[in-house]
Amino acid sequence: MRFEWQEGYGAFSVSQSQKQVVADYIERQAEHHRKWSFEQEFMTLLRKSGETYDPRYVFG
Repeated sequence: MRFEWQEGYGAFSVSQSQKQVVADYIERQAEHHRKWSFEQEFMTLLRKSGETYDPRYVFG
């Protein structure tokens, strides 16, 4: 698996019990994002986490 940094970043924590679930998600990420954009998924994560954010600054 190849890893690359992108412009900007987001940081989320995950419990040890979910480590394999996250690894599997990363492995299938390209396929996943053909159905659901990164932007859609990221905004959903922000809403579900209850984080306060200003949408003007989320994607620059």
